[in-house]
Amino acid sequence: MPVAKPVITHAFGDYVVATAVNGRLFAVALGDGTVRLIDSETLDATPVTVAAHKGAALCLAADIDKGAFLSGGDDGRLIKIAALGTTEVLAEIKGRWIDHVTAHAGSGVRAYASAKDVYILGKKGGEARKVSHATSIGGLAINPKGKRLAATHYNGVSLWWLASQDGAPTVLEWKGSHLQVTWSPDGDYVMTAMQKNALHGWRLSDGEHMRMSGYDSKICSMAFTRRGHFLATGGSDHVICWPFSGGGPMGKPPVEFGGAGGAPATAVAANPHHDIFAAGFDNGALMIGQPGAGTNLIMKANGNSVTSISWNPDGDRLIAGTENGDVHIVDFRP
Repeated sequence: MPVAKPVITHAFGDYVVATAVNGRLFAVALGDGTVRLIDSETLDATPVTVAAHKGAALCLAADIDKGAFLSGGDDGRLIKIAALGTTEVLAEIKGRWIDHVTAHAGSGVRAYASAKDVYILGKKGGEARKVSHATSIGGLAINPKGKRLAATHYNGVSLWWLASQDGAPTVLEWKGSHLQVTWSPDGDYVMTAMQKNALHGWRLSDGEHMRMSGYDSKICSMAFTRRGHFLATGGSDHVICWPFSGGGPMGKPPVEFGGAGGAPATAVAANPHHDIFAAGFDNGALMIGQPGAGTNLIMKANGNSVTSISWNPDGDRLIAGTENGDVHIVDFRP
């Protein structure tokens, strides 16, 4: 396990809604409506402040363009933020929030959600394709090949083909409110975090359901390892890792790592080059570890819950944001 250099901390003074990475740039969306850009190659430089929203930022994602980001806010605007901090309004919905956004660079697709509606933007721009649902959207994710969009809602997930301009979705049904959603790296598994402290999933190749319950609190974060062998989740006092190799997790016990004095794990992120995870906890502890193995504590508990974690593409720098606006950056380069 690598040994970290001292942690670099920026005090931005407001709730960290999300972190994201695109190339060498980290982005941090805050509750005050600003987005901060940090160059991971010059960590001692002053972050760039972008006044993105008149109100709170609600979501953030890497854009399809190099070094750019997408943010949505409670002002109903979808903002593209370029690498130099310039902004462009890509969409605006009067009187509504944009609270979910995602993009896939390979396919050139952007998607965002407001209430019950999802809007899909192609690389060439133009009018967005609108797809509506019976209840509000809880999460969005594009599959690894960039061909299908998963939108969660009450009682399941709708899967939309991105290349089609019409047609009904494939609906994966399961009773309850489904929130965050993620795809396995091979695109065969769709996993959701539910309102009731549980995971649910589907194996698309045969329709098999997966039900994982018993969590202490709501699962606010989950991530697959780079090859999809494990899915790490927050929501318990250790990071719970479900095995997905050899037919999936059903009938197999999870393994764990971490632990921060009983505080629940609130954010997890998979390293893009190594089979390790970073995990943040409700008491502010930050650590890295492997499923079923030991951990390295990066930062001791300081009482400020970790809300979001992201790795850079090389897997040697890590950013973590907290509820009080502190942003910690760890540089693992020798």
